[in-house]
Amino acid sequence: MTRKGKRLTLIIGALAALGLAAGLILFALRDNIVFFYTPSELAQKQVAPGARLRIGGLVKEGSVVKNGRDISFAVTDRTKDLDVTYTGLLPDLFREGQGVVVDGQLQPGGAFRADSVLAKHDERYMPRDVADALKKQGVWQGEKK
Repeated sequence: MTRKGKRLTLIIGALAALGLAAGLILFALRDNIVFFYTPSELAQKQVAPGARLRIGGLVKEGSVVKNGRDISFAVTDRTKDLDVTYTGLLPDLFREGQGVVVDGQLQPGGAFRADSVLAKHDERYMPRDVADALKKQGVWQGEKK
């Protein structure tokens, strides 16, 4: 084999290895590519209990119940609601009607146990992904002034 042929074989082999590595990485991360799911998307996806997920939406009005450090509330996309429980300190900006992203596990029975709660940082701000998901479902009501 000539020097040029060896170089071409090496380049083709390296590209094939890179393609295989990229494919394996994408396969391993296929469930984590989406930053979060809305409650409606979660209902359609039919996720098994124990799965780690991020859920985004709005804190449903009248749903927040505090019992010491234990908090329960509902996350809604105005189409579907998801009951969430959380133990710990909530962000200062957490309140009903505000955008939120919770990270945790789906429990048997359909409730969600959050390990962390992220609240929006400004009264006029809604995470772009949450707003886009609400627009996609046709329940977007625009920015509140």
